[in-house]
Amino acid sequence: MLIGLTYDLRREYLEAGFGEEETAEFDRPDTVDFIENALRELGHRTERIGHAIALAGRLAGGAHWDLVFNIAEGLSGVSREAQVPAMLEAFQIPCTFSDPLVSALTLDKAITKRVLRDLGLPTAPFAVIETIAALDRLDMPYPLFVKPLAEGTAKGIDGRSRVDSIDRLRNVVARVLDEFRQPALVEAYLPGREFTVGITGTGLRAEAAGTLEIVLLPEAEPHSYTYVNKERCEELCQFPLAPPEWAARAEELALAAWRGLGCRDAGRVDLRADANGDLQLLEINPLPGLHPSHSDLPMLCTAVGMPYLELIQRIIESAKSRVRPPDPRLAALGRKRLASKRSMPVGS
Repeated sequence: MLIGLTYDLRREYLEAGFGEEETAEFDRPDTVDFIENALRELGHRTERIGHAIALAGRLAGGAHWDLVFNIAEGLSGVSREAQVPAMLEAFQIPCTFSDPLVSALTLDKAITKRVLRDLGLPTAPFAVIETIAALDRLDMPYPLFVKPLAEGTAKGIDGRSRVDSIDRLRNVVARVLDEFRQPALVEAYLPGREFTVGITGTGLRAEAAGTLEIVLLPEAEPHSYTYVNKERCEELCQFPLAPPEWAARAEELALAAWRGLGCRDAGRVDLRADANGDLQLLEINPLPGLHPSHSDLPMLCTAVGMPYLELIQRIIESAKSRVRPPDPRLAALGRKRLASKRSMPVGS
């Protein structure tokens, strides 16, 4: 197959003047190298596309690929992870990982939690706070945990995110509203052990690759897997395989959430235990990082003996079922539009 690669390179955005935390979800050049090399080793031809704007230009020019391996996170908007999948869907080009609906839904943590509750799956009590004044109506016991509504890579989460008073709650919520220009998600704080489950496959064919526990070292920021802890995970955290009794329950819940939300190909599900030791679903990540030694899913696969090449192969095998020949009717529409554009008078 001819496989295109869509991605956001962190370096490009930093050079354009964006900040470190703004670009935290974007990829290093060697991540793209690793993916491309794996795809070629599996016998595929590859073509680098880049970010969403580059993709739009290529699509408008008539480019086509059998499949697009998409790791583009998008820069702005609550639906930013859906931008590349949506464009490709319009052109009937399949891509790896979840479709536009699921990509947008899972980035909004509150909507995700509402769907999880409807599925009968456990998730911590929460409230969406859009203004400081709304805190006057909040009726939840402390301690609480505050984070941006629609961010990944723990952006906006630090050692201050756990709050135990109204003054601290106001300060942390104000920071989220001001710096991230989006509502804050306020949740009941979960004091127990934290796990991440790796999943490969789609629907009934989805399976848990394994479960890691996230253990904070004494030098780490307290309370949670914060932005700093993630950025410096090699020195601030340890990731042992979860004990079997914890892994079994975590994987059962993770697969139920993965299938219930309609996620595809590969990703991660994060869980944490409450004060009673009962696991609660934290977040669903249907667009996982894929650096072999820095991203959670490949690290998890390595820990359970799955080589990086096998992970990429599993992703492709899952996505390949959606590959179809191009619809000639859509191609005809495109040719008609280009012909019409060429025939328009200059300046019209």
